[in-house]
Amino acid sequence: MAERVFLLGWVLLLLLLLSSVSARSGDPGAQYIYGGCSNVKYSSNSSYKRNLENALTSMVNSATFQPYNNVTVESSNPQEVVYGLYQCRGDIAMPDCAACVQEAVSQFSWLCPDQNCGGVIQMEGCFVKYDNDSFLSKQDKQVVMRKCGPTDGYDDQVKSTRDGVLAGLLNSGQLYRASASENIQSVAQCTGDLNPSQCQDCLTEAIRKVKQECFMAAYGDMFLGKCYVRYTINMVHAPSGKAHSMFSSNEKTFAIIAGLLAGIVLLIIFLMFLKKIFIGEKGK
Repeated sequence: MAERVFLLGWVLLLLLLLSSVSARSGDPGAQYIYGGCSNVKYSSNSSYKRNLENALTSMVNSATFQPYNNVTVESSNPQEVVYGLYQCRGDIAMPDCAACVQEAVSQFSWLCPDQNCGGVIQMEGCFVKYDNDSFLSKQDKQVVMRKCGPTDGYDDQVKSTRDGVLAGLLNSGQLYRASASENIQSVAQCTGDLNPSQCQDCLTEAIRKVKQECFMAAYGDMFLGKCYVRYTINMVHAPSGKAHSMFSSNEKTFAIIAGLLAGIVLLIIFLMFLKKIFIGEKGK
């Protein structure tokens, strides 16, 4: 009987894990885009690790009620001061923001496992960065990630419309911006530590880069150090919003179906297991 209870516990645990994985796979904000770590490392006997943990915890807590914040954990040793920043995508709800930042912070354990003083991660729904060298309020237009879709010939009308949509991103003074026309959509965002002039400067460079490097691609993503610009034509690679995510409809459908099928299989196994237990009890 004890063995059966033990096996029943494992089946229930598998069902709970499946539920957790399915929930995460359905959240486009939790999808990893890029990440990296600094080459500078802290010593095992320094207080930097504790300061870093405090900074990351502070950002996770803050993300439950603010879409952006930066933190500084002071230390008597300038090399052990930790600077941190997180920025959630401007169109997601606070619960999604909090979940994204928490997931991003948890990724650092495998992304930067070697006592790296700095780390950065960009998820679909948020951006998190920390370092012992202050980067707050400083411009950063270095390209950190770009992705261009396939090119299906040249169409001057489509290119003109695409360029107009991208230019429309510069007409807003907000950190998060969206622009669309006909079948072309684009979004952009700066980190909250940039002032309006710095944000405009960063986005201008990102737009120039994505037009230059992606040319007539069906979609383009250009991530600079402190801002990004993304566009899509015919929803090939939708860059924002709850109605749109970086998953295509086919990818979403496949994920949902796969999750449902796996759930049904486990449920059948669970029911057969219960039936076997009950039959065995009756036979005694």
